[in-house]
Amino acid sequence: MLKAHLGRDPAAERRAQRAGARQAHERDDDLFGTLAHLYLEKHAKLKKRSWRLDELTIERDLGDWKRRPAKAITPTDVEAVLERIVERGAPVQANRTRAIISKIFNFGLKSPSARLRFGLTSNPVLGTERPHVERARDRVLTADELRLLWHALDEEPADSAAVLRLELLTAQRGGEVRTMRREDLDLEPGWWTIPAERAKNGTAHRVPLSPPALAIVTERVKRVPVTTPWLFPASHGAHTDTEAHPFRASVRKAIERLRLRAGIDFRGHDLRRTAASHMAAMGIPRLVIGRILNHVEPGVTKVYDRHSYDPEKRQALDAWARRLHAIVTGESVPKVVELRRS
Repeated sequence: MLKAHLGRDPAAERRAQRAGARQAHERDDDLFGTLAHLYLEKHAKLKKRSWRLDELTIERDLGDWKRRPAKAITPTDVEAVLERIVERGAPVQANRTRAIISKIFNFGLKSPSARLRFGLTSNPVLGTERPHVERARDRVLTADELRLLWHALDEEPADSAAVLRLELLTAQRGGEVRTMRREDLDLEPGWWTIPAERAKNGTAHRVPLSPPALAIVTERVKRVPVTTPWLFPASHGAHTDTEAHPFRASVRKAIERLRLRAGIDFRGHDLRRTAASHMAAMGIPRLVIGRILNHVEPGVTKVYDRHSYDPEKRQALDAWARRLHAIVTGESVPKVVELRRS
């Protein structure tokens, strides 16, 4: 009443305040940060296992865009961001960032309501080029990266750490390590046999276990209940053949955490390639490495050749284990080995 007596209109003032609040909200509502947030919540988290990497990229490389209207982002802005990432020595990450920007805008463009809300008419990534030409995946971890990764595994659950360390030590596929069974092991001489039905190429394969690999496997045998055939079951109560890949999800999550925490861009299969590449650099013959990787040679009889090159495979994996230990600890061991034919 006092305001009315003073010639002011309280109702009009309230309407003006509400209109101002709406305008402020609308200004915030069309920002790139809002669009990126919706992309994460409505798309990436629902459809991408690696959505945390998208979130990290948005925070790290696109943070300056958050308070800008999404429609104001131009191809020039995109190129500037990519150039900055390349200059810091991460050309592959520049490609990843470009892809994420494109996905964010495509997410907004595919919905009529989102196009109207953000005022989008085109994807600013169009007309820009990928900053780095990538070949087929040939990622090999360096000695420094191996050291970082090995120590970072100390902070992971024991099961996940054991799987990833065995992948490195044995150079076998992740799925083959995760489905290791008690009956596949002969611990006294230190052999692991991958049966044909679980080998990717359908060929049974004998893998010699180096001392550190044997120690990990022996610990798993003691730790997992005897009622469970798997060394890496989904739970300690799992005991049926329905657990075809009992530990896949946990290892995948561990790799995502390691990539973020250790700052190493790698995938599970890179560990097998890394072991093979380092063995080649040590002078281990490619034929022996091929036998370790269970590569099938034309004309070789699977049954009668099963034990061929067993001594060389053991020498090679033992030498690789010593080399990996030296990398992790900083100790000195010969980088080149000479295999002796028994």
